[in-house]
Amino acid sequence: MQLRHHALEVLCLCNPQEKAQAAMAMLAQAHRYAIAPQAVLHCHAPLPGHPARPVLRPHTQVARRSPATLQGRAVLMHAIAHIEFNAINLALDAIWRFADMPAAYYLDWLQVAGEEGKHFLLIDAWLQQHGFAYGDFPAHQGLWSMCEKTAEDITARMALVPRTLEARGLDATPQIQLKLQKIGSDDALEASKILDIILHEEVGHVAIGNHWYNWLCLQQRVSPQAHYTALLERYQAPWPKPPLNRSARHAAGFTAQEIAWLEMGPPA
Repeated sequence: MQLRHHALEVLCLCNPQEKAQAAMAMLAQAHRYAIAPQAVLHCHAPLPGHPARPVLRPHTQVARRSPATLQGRAVLMHAIAHIEFNAINLALDAIWRFADMPAAYYLDWLQVAGEEGKHFLLIDAWLQQHGFAYGDFPAHQGLWSMCEKTAEDITARMALVPRTLEARGLDATPQIQLKLQKIGSDDALEASKILDIILHEEVGHVAIGNHWYNWLCLQQRVSPQAHYTALLERYQAPWPKPPLNRSARHAAGFTAQEIAWLEMGPPA
């Protein structure tokens, strides 16, 4: 079985639960895959495969609600489920799209795809347990939009998806957990525990992005920090918003110097 071809097949799946389960199954069978890094693959189908619901809207049109009510907590968890669904897509896309990378690169992103599948199913089960379903609320495509923008530039992809957009989750998750713990209901505490699992594994995902970004910068003989600034501007990616989760970012491979630099905000 060829890993990159199979990743593309799973990326095209529309059923979110089927896609999540398939990504987890791929990870479980990682040792069975052959990797053909030199192959240049082509896809003529619309990507990614996604269900008819949720309705997709610009992020400015996706309303936020207070997590003080069960409905509000469902909206919050639904938004995170959508992020995890797109994170499966992003990991699978990183496998099939980019040729001529070391075998370890493809296996790293297979690990991300499988774990993101697990995250989605955990939240999906929480939603169903409390009378909701993935697709019940509108969502936006911010993560996938950046995936499309960086489709021709693997260095930009590593810089702006895992180590920028996904790293924002490292900063935001503890604050969300504090709100849920303050509410203190059984469903809120259960949601916080799910976010514990996600946060722990997302550190590893951001670390993978950091590793391959720095590896690519070394191959291209460019400064990681200077090139990152240029990529943020070129692709209009957001600068990290404080407060940063310093311990999680450090565990994910950001240096103390880099974290301090990010905390200073974008160059004037």
